[in-house]
Amino acid sequence: MSTAAAGIPRENAPPLGPSSAGLDGRVAVVTGAARGIGAATAVALARFGADVAIRDRDVAGMERTADEVRAAGRRVLVRETDVRDGAGVEHFLTDSRDALGPPDTLVNNAGGGFWAPFQDVTAKGQGALVDENFTSATHVVRHGVPLMNDGGSIVNGTTVEAFRAAPGFAVYAAMKAAVEQLTRSLALELSQRRIRVNCVAPDAIPTPGDAGLGATVPHDGGEDYEAYAAKVPLGFGTTDDCAAAIVFLASDMSRFITGTTLHVDGGSPAASGWTRRANGTFML
Repeated sequence: MSTAAAGIPRENAPPLGPSSAGLDGRVAVVTGAARGIGAATAVALARFGADVAIRDRDVAGMERTADEVRAAGRRVLVRETDVRDGAGVEHFLTDSRDALGPPDTLVNNAGGGFWAPFQDVTAKGQGALVDENFTSATHVVRHGVPLMNDGGSIVNGTTVEAFRAAPGFAVYAAMKAAVEQLTRSLALELSQRRIRVNCVAPDAIPTPGDAGLGATVPHDGGEDYEAYAAKVPLGFGTTDDCAAAIVFLASDMSRFITGTTLHVDGGSPAASGWTRRANGTFML
């Protein structure tokens, strides 16, 4: 098997050093960047040196994110766009290329869902879940890859529910699992251009988008909150914890990682039902 891709011999790769973690001079695109993981990711990418294009339907939230990007000394492009609209996504990506330059990183963070038993989900509701969580990512990839620099990185947001049962979120979880599978195939298809494609799968990271969902982990403490935290060896994380993983996947530190999923979950799947006691030991 050849050790070169896109005409770049592996032995000529720059040596590893502190600069390998930086993103100076690069351009990143982040969807769903008005709040939560998307906002934290956009700001983190800027703090590590990238100019950032962000899109969301929440204009006020995006402006707060944009202010933090500017405070990091980086350029930012803000566009109100619905990622379910392929033409709108194409225009957003073209505007980003024209304003900031060809993208080096695409972060498919936008998504969402609602709690309902599968039998109560209408065809219209299912279509909305498919479009928001799967088709949105395909729009960004389809229109973004032709504009990208070779050697770039695509990071797709999935979830721990793509790897376990998700009662009340069956279609949402199925679409996130589809994103994980798409990621593997794209990793092969784009390898000749040395564009890496990976996923991040968060769990135990409370975000504003989760707060309004039924049958989810409470954000305000209490017995249910503590009970879930006891199932996560590291307890609850923050949006910055997920953003850190995405910055890593955007940087040269991950230059030989593609087609895989980075689980940012505090160890919850590893626990597999083990619960932490107050004294630090675990029980089933």
